[in-house]
Amino acid sequence: MATAPAPVNPNTSLSMSAAARRRLRSRERVRGYYNDMGGNRGNCTYGIGILVHRGPCTAAELRRPLTTAQVEISFTAAIREAERAVKRKVTRQALTQEQFDALVSYTFNTGANGAAGTLALVDRGRLQEAAVNMSRNIRTNIGGQRVVARGLIQRRQEESAPFRQN
Repeated sequence: MATAPAPVNPNTSLSMSAAARRRLRSRERVRGYYNDMGGNRGNCTYGIGILVHRGPCTAAELRRPLTTAQVEISFTAAIREAERAVKRKVTRQALTQEQFDALVSYTFNTGANGAAGTLALVDRGRLQEAAVNMSRNIRTNIGGQRVVARGLIQRRQEESAPFRQN
């Protein structure tokens, strides 16, 4: 008895477009270590939005130099990991380039675990629900409290736009 071939993932050939990569890069800081909520708040991050650890950076981390090459290597690796996560989780719903770019940006920012619920909704074709889920993900933990990260409001509007049905 022959088995049916496994369904082909319609998104395997996609990669983040150059324009989306430039937009993502322009959203993220390009420098050494910093706290993503400014001052001594938020999470320790470096380069172009790469999370080091939860909670503020230490004084030593804030003084640690980074080269442009280190930042670019980390940025490229993080984009590739976000692309892989989207392709792993969205295997049934064919994505447009704009949708793929938006999901990679979202996954880059939230991490694969943080994006898992949204990616599952997209895979099931529940695009409007995915857009709402993305738009609501604007909070971060600071000192054990969930607070709105104002910088995420516009970002989430842009990332969710390709999934909104008119």
